Amino acid sequence: MSFSLQRVSVRHHASDSLALHEIELSLAPGEQLALIGPSGAGKTTLLHTLALAHRPAAGRIDAFGCDPWAIGEGARHRLRARLFLAPQTPPLPPRQRVVTAVLAGRLPRWSLPRALASLLRPADPAAARDALARFNLQDKLWSRVDRLSGGERQRCSLARLLVSDAQALLVDEPLSALDPALAVQTLEVLQQEAAARGALLICSLHQVPLARERFGRIVGLRDGRIVFDARAADVSDDMIAALYRDARNDSPAPDAPPLPAAPVSRCF
Repeated sequence: MSFSLQRVSVRHHASDSLALHEIELSLAPGEQLALIGPSGAGKTTLLHTLALAHRPAAGRIDAFGCDPWAIGEGARHRLRARLFLAPQTPPLPPRQRVVTAVLAGRLPRWSLPRALASLLRPADPAAARDALARFNLQDKLWSRVDRLSGGERQRCSLARLLVSDAQALLVDEPLSALDPALAVQTLEVLQQEAAARGALLICSLHQVPLARERFGRIVGLRDGRIVFDARAADVSDDMIAALYRDARNDSPAPDAPPLPAAPVSRCF
């Protein structure tokens, strides 16, 4: 098992309120899962919790066979090196060359001297170019990051993932700045890479049709709670309507079907 979350609750930063409430989730190596839900549902917090960036306020996480919060900082750092978190807004230094930004995906396995040397002379530009080519960005290899469009920055960040050797790929809204054709291509690259290395892949998505079409398992999150955890084939239109109902007055969206009165669905 790659991950197991047992009644995990996580607090908002600088607040006593909970962002996640008693999350129960098991994730196997090689599994590909889409995480969906309205804005503010807790999707990003869940991904950061899986990336060991947030310590739970309650509950237990098992990551690759151990409790990451019961081991020392050095051991936890080595455990994080087996994870790759791709945030929706990539933290790419604007003056950095794209080649250097992509090769940052190898930092967890490099010594400090090698990492510093690569800043002056990129250690493996061919690997960076190959990763960029899978997103049709090979011509940007020596460009500065601040010369990229929003969608190009997003794909540059994902190219980092390709040069890493992570075993769990946690990707937050990778399609938000992409047109429909690029969105499909990007998902294909991520899914092919995860399958090739037998890695766990979790993508948070606002594109529900793509989530239902491309992923075998879908987790619906709302208000920091799991509403359903099901095979894509078992996720009905009523379940989607309930997940995205108008949060302001707790009523269905104008064109949504009636809300089903059902507990959390786990269809495995």
